Amino acid sequence: MTDHVQKKAALVTGASSGIGEATVRALRAGGWTVFAVARRADRLAALAAATGAVAIPADISEDDDVSRLLSQVTEAGGVDTLINIAGGARGADRIGTASTEDWEWMYRVNVLGTMKLTRAFLPMLRATGEGTVLNLTSTAALAAYEGGGGYNAAKFAQHAMTGALRLEEAEHNVRVIEVAPGLVYTEEFALNRLGDRQAAEKVYQGVEKPLTAEDVADVVRYAVTAPHHVNLDQIVIRPVAQAANHKLIRKG
Repeated sequence: MTDHVQKKAALVTGASSGIGEATVRALRAGGWTVFAVARRADRLAALAAATGAVAIPADISEDDDVSRLLSQVTEAGGVDTLINIAGGARGADRIGTASTEDWEWMYRVNVLGTMKLTRAFLPMLRATGEGTVLNLTSTAALAAYEGGGGYNAAKFAQHAMTGALRLEEAEHNVRVIEVAPGLVYTEEFALNRLGDRQAAEKVYQGVEKPLTAEDVADVVRYAVTAPHHVNLDQIVIRPVAQAANHKLIRKG
């Protein structure tokens, strides 16, 4: 890598829906070059057509896909910003009845996927002289709750990894940001977690104004466009109706 990597260029994972998609749109509206990454090629193609982002279908938990992704981004001019949004929750079982398959999936996507992509792109980010890594975690990374053990564990791990990375990369002038949203209404998060649309809708029932994907994307955009010497170490975002993980105001 050289110091000629293009500036205001970001790789955004989880870009096929929700917060990832909204982040791609927000950065493209600000004139950024954006590489949009997710597994679903059809959704990425539609996003690219609508925004001018560069679509690269890939599974960030697969080593071969990460290597190919790094090669393609390098050939296209590189990035100075890595935004790790891909992740998610599966299941709401208590630990006594935990699903090994669900836990393994959450660790593979939230923790190992973030690590593999960050590891691959760090030399590029260091070479820019002003690199940025932003990890989207969750308020589930900050306080445990019943039925959330697997997601708590994965997001706590991602939170810890983000803190370690900040310490390790400060000498390379790479800033490391954590954005931890609370209740966000998106088309897929609760549905993917619970596997049933009716159960998913109950998560938001009676909450007048949960966060939207666009709310979170706007904060992500602000964090990565702030002057580089400004490091927003950790940003916690909740709707006003959610004073804490365990305190959610529902009406009606």
